[in-house]
Amino acid sequence: MKILVTGGLGFIGSNFVRHMADKDKAEMEIIVVDALRYGSNENNLKDLEYEYKFVRGNICDYELMCELVKNVDAIVNFAAETHVDRSISNPYAFVESNVKGTCTVLEAIRRVNQEAKLVHVSTDEVYGDIEKGSFKEDDMLKPSSPYSASKASADLFVLAYVRTYGLNAVITRCTNNYGMYQFPEKLIPKTIIRAKQGMKIPVYGTGKNVRDWIYVKDHCEAINIILEKGNRGEIYNISSGDERSNLEVVTEILDSLGKEDLIEFVEDRPGHDIRYSLDSSKVRELGWKCRHKFEEGLKETIEWYLKNEEWWKPLIDEKILHPTPWKLEW
Repeated sequence: MKILVTGGLGFIGSNFVRHMADKDKAEMEIIVVDALRYGSNENNLKDLEYEYKFVRGNICDYELMCELVKNVDAIVNFAAETHVDRSISNPYAFVESNVKGTCTVLEAIRRVNQEAKLVHVSTDEVYGDIEKGSFKEDDMLKPSSPYSASKASADLFVLAYVRTYGLNAVITRCTNNYGMYQFPEKLIPKTIIRAKQGMKIPVYGTGKNVRDWIYVKDHCEAINIILEKGNRGEIYNISSGDERSNLEVVTEILDSLGKEDLIEFVEDRPGHDIRYSLDSSKVRELGWKCRHKFEEGLKETIEWYLKNEEWWKPLIDEKILHPTPWKLEW
């Protein structure tokens, strides 16, 4: 199988490339396209013992995307701007990458390779928040931030291309990922790195916002199964069922590191969702199950960041060392 992975040098994209390369090196040909913006890193796949083809480029480049999708069997679209705080500071960048970029990929597939299967990687945030129960795939979209609004818009374009042009595309919506190679501005790596340096850990509002946390390896396995078995035009929620508040997550990390009194509550960000929760029974019917408990995955993640300072240290800047609330993106 020949697969094009967009955003393949980002956090989840690079973990997916690793997962697929480990799965079947002999039968797998992987092309990675990435614009190498702030969330991507060539070092994410530096030690991979697998010869993938890398193309530096932007998914908004129509001619490039036509060339790349021409002879592939599948496209897995990870390429996106993903950080909510950044979307509040600069919404247009998210429209450009997440909406225009997805439309460019869709149009390239329509024009040059309608036989290819597209797995479009979205997010649970398109549903908005929910106080009780869990969202199912046919629930209403109610995004709260420019980021989630851009992802919801991209999802609708995917569904429209399935209906209008008959493209073979599926959508995945996953909960909060954590694991190795995650950019340091995200909650878990940020907490580990700052705690290691004895710095205060900024927590928005009261820290009681609840998320379902899934180890990135489990997410990648789910995407692989959906790539193989997912039906055209379907949406698949992916979740672990392990829900914890941001404060609980930060506290667990600090306890693991033997650190105390580092939490600092800061001004909440605008439109901050209270709770995310997904019903993932549909993808489980395809044969997927979550293999890692949160405690296990978190322990591996903490150990990885402590052992790989050379990976994250070049990514740290003054905004990370001396953060203020969402206006400075950290």
